[in-house]
Amino acid sequence: MPRVGLSKADVVAAGATLADDVGFANLALGTLAQRLGVRTPSLYKHIDSLADLRHGIAALAITELDQRVRDAMHGRSGTEALAAFADAFRDYIVAHPGRYAATIGEAYTGPEDPMLHAGSRILQSLEAVLHGYGVDEADMVHAMRSLRGALHGFATLQTSNGFQWSEDSDNSFDWMIRFIDHGLTQIGSRRTDLHGQIAD
Repeated sequence: MPRVGLSKADVVAAGATLADDVGFANLALGTLAQRLGVRTPSLYKHIDSLADLRHGIAALAITELDQRVRDAMHGRSGTEALAAFADAFRDYIVAHPGRYAATIGEAYTGPEDPMLHAGSRILQSLEAVLHGYGVDEADMVHAMRSLRGALHGFATLQTSNGFQWSEDSDNSFDWMIRFIDHGLTQIGSRRTDLHGQIAD
């Protein structure tokens, strides 16, 4: 019998915390059951499998990340919006490396998947940042992938102690954002037609 008051949301939340503590790759149902004070078979009253738990953690992480990003960007535009998005994105990964790792490569289960809805909102926030620089549709996918790749790479390196130099990583991150800001500004300024006029 499942523990009184225990729900699937409780199991997923506990799994997310466990993933942050031990690493997503080390997530195990037996360890999770011990943390929740139940026997491992009792977890199947709430989740179908370890894969189901992993997907639930991914959905939780994307939902949390979406909220963090939108809160940070509220009322901001241009360089401030870029910095707000970048800071919120990195801060979440550093604070929750295990649950963020659950999102990498996780497929959507269908049109009602909360991971799909939250993920779409994050992409909309990122697109809004890039539109603020005048990035057009022809460059949008490339710009989105480049920005996400830069933020993901920096944050995951930071969480795995990949920066061994003494220089403060926060200063390096700020430098990277200024670098990206400069590049996006240049891309936006090159939106010209064949006659050298500003494109509509």
